[in-house]
Amino acid sequence: MWDRVFHAMLSKLVRKGRLTVVMPDGQNIVYEGGPGREGYIRIADASAVGKMVRRPGLALGEAYMDGTIEIPEERLFDTLTMLIENMNAGGTPVWFNTMTAISNRMRRFMQRNTPVTSQRNVAHHYDISDDLYALFLDKDMQYSCAYFTDPDMPLEDAQIAKKRHIAKKLQIEPGMKVLDIGCGWGGMSITLAKEFGAQVVGVTLSKNQLATAQARVKAEGLEDRIDLRLQDYRHLDEPFDRIVSVGMLEHVGLPQLDVYFRKVADLLTDDGIGLIHSITKVGPGTENNAWINKYIFPGSYAPAGSEVHASIDKARLVVADIESWRQHYSFTLREWRKRFQASAQTIIAQYDERFYRMFTFYLVSMQASFMHGQIMVQQFQVSKSLGDVNITRDYLYRTVDA
Repeated sequence: MWDRVFHAMLSKLVRKGRLTVVMPDGQNIVYEGGPGREGYIRIADASAVGKMVRRPGLALGEAYMDGTIEIPEERLFDTLTMLIENMNAGGTPVWFNTMTAISNRMRRFMQRNTPVTSQRNVAHHYDISDDLYALFLDKDMQYSCAYFTDPDMPLEDAQIAKKRHIAKKLQIEPGMKVLDIGCGWGGMSITLAKEFGAQVVGVTLSKNQLATAQARVKAEGLEDRIDLRLQDYRHLDEPFDRIVSVGMLEHVGLPQLDVYFRKVADLLTDDGIGLIHSITKVGPGTENNAWINKYIFPGSYAPAGSEVHASIDKARLVVADIESWRQHYSFTLREWRKRFQASAQTIIAQYDERFYRMFTFYLVSMQASFMHGQIMVQQFQVSKSLGDVNITRDYLYRTVDA
């Protein structure tokens, strides 16, 4: 029965490109639409068929991790891109759309993200090991979208460009007190203190990242300028001239968006400026991919741009500027994937093949999604009043003298 339903599902899905599926009995089935990419899947275990019919958004990644389906690594990007493009074209089955609608209705309950659950969710991903992330991130350990003024520029340069672009939007002057919400391994805090003379308070919920960041601050001799804490942003109660948050809003959860921006408004001085850098979805808000939520970022939610804007409005903040970084994250993930796959033997030896396949699927699927899907990065520059931010963007493109 599942084979027939599976065939009907793929027959409806594939409107662009060509997908070859090798069934467990060795039968080759080709699904073909208009011009497009070519994908390939070999089903090694018959049980994977029923799972992919029932919950395709979860089961495809699980089956790849477990080896019950096989996609050659060099064909994974094209295969996932082809599936994403066809989903965007409206080829998903009725029951998949129904399940998605149910998940969307439940997302406020599932993403409550109290201080306790938030710390647990952060630990799931960020407290794995610094050694793992050092294998594929840049030297500054920037685990967020880089800024590619040229799609082929080196990752190191693109991450430096990201930090400096953000610093310009903050219009920092020496001695200003800056809050870094979700400070990670400390790279942004160090840049703002070292290159721009800021006094920085950074907060994180990752014990692992905090220890590394504090060691980096000490090595740079910046203990008098940077104060890093294991603290939930909701527990802060001191004023800041500037607030920056890079890649943290995605971990807040839909029910906490209003809380987050009210807190930003409360913490900013009357002439303060904030810069929030976050993944956002195109179109109305929808639940994250089930596989990403289960295995990579539990409790996460990439909001729609309209949802972010609504929460900013409720906090009575001025939207001084919004910038959309379309496809920049795909370029970033491309570089991370290359470095990760180049370290395959080391990663498999330290963890196992299932972990390697899980992380590979994560990096490649996100690379494809940011290039051809319905997600991107946006930067929301906010202030308390209309005159706090320059009235043109010219200041962003002047040369940094640091």
